[in-house]
Amino acid sequence: MRLTISHTTEYRYDEPAQFSLQRLRLTPLTGPGQTVLDWKLTVEGAHPEVEYEDQFANRVTLVSLDGQQEATRIVAAGEIETQDLNGVVGPHSGFSPLWLFLRETPRTKAGKLAKELVRGLSGDNELGKMHALMSAIHQTVEYKPGSSDTETTAEQALEKKSGVCQDHAHIFIAGARALRIPARYVSGYLLMEGTAEQTATHAWAEVHIPGLGWVGFDPANDVCPDARYVRIATGLCYRDAAPVSGMRLGTPGESLSVKVTVASQEQSQSQS
Repeated sequence: MRLTISHTTEYRYDEPAQFSLQRLRLTPLTGPGQTVLDWKLTVEGAHPEVEYEDQFANRVTLVSLDGQQEATRIVAAGEIETQDLNGVVGPHSGFSPLWLFLRETPRTKAGKLAKELVRGLSGDNELGKMHALMSAIHQTVEYKPGSSDTETTAEQALEKKSGVCQDHAHIFIAGARALRIPARYVSGYLLMEGTAEQTATHAWAEVHIPGLGWVGFDPANDVCPDARYVRIATGLCYRDAAPVSGMRLGTPGESLSVKVTVASQEQSQSQS
């Protein structure tokens, strides 16, 4: 499947910002299940400083804002050819050792509710238990935009029984690590049925299964990622894979708008 993607992030400041540094994890890489045919990242209102691969092998662009800027506009766009590999990404690679993905973070710490969820899982092996965990989260935690934020923990989302894809991923990771299965957070794009326009990127999780390597699970939709998914960045939790993160000097108020469009070649042709 060939996917056309456009992702625009715009910050507007109440007064000119003094200085900021931002890490942009907005560049997908060619790998299992996806081939980058064309991709361009443009930034208005900030200066590119350096591009590098971080400890999780994500492509990161560091940009700075220094001066009297009242807005920053970031546009990532291109075409990706995808394949359905039933969620299998394959052997571990990168700079971080596999054992690191057993480490808890504040967002993925398994509390009482997460441990109870894991204890009730069925399945004859690790893969079966991960499928059961995905379905259990999908049935337990309602997808409800606005019910959480980027600091919400897995346990808090389980208490509320609501959240967004980020929360579903954090709960899945917490449960997998409680079973001593390496797990990581994935940010990316998803082709939605019936609409091309979205207000955010997507998130899911991957676990490392002996004999298969990394395998993806999307509890928000109760499926393993297929040709509709594009991976951008991975990490221990949202913090490591956020599309945009950084620091700023001064405290001007800001407004944020995000627009994501993901369309298949067939959709693009039918709309033209």
